[in-house]
Amino acid sequence: MFDLAEIKQTRVYQDAKQEGKLEGKLEGRLEGKLEAVPLLFQAGLSPERIAQKLNLDLGLIEKVISSH
Repeated sequence: MFDLAEIKQTRVYQDAKQEGKLEGKLEGRLEGKLEAVPLLFQAGLSPERIAQKLNLDLGLIEKVISSH
């Protein structure tokens, strides 16, 4: 049987760990952008302009604005 230290040395484990880190970073970036949406809207930017500047879908921007 493998113990945890041996499993952590495998390529499959390392690849999965890297993939998880990448997903976490992407989710964090998206979360940061979504938090900025209401502030940008209050500052006078249109939903279309916000979507363009943040490189996000207009429907998502409108949903965030309507929920605040």
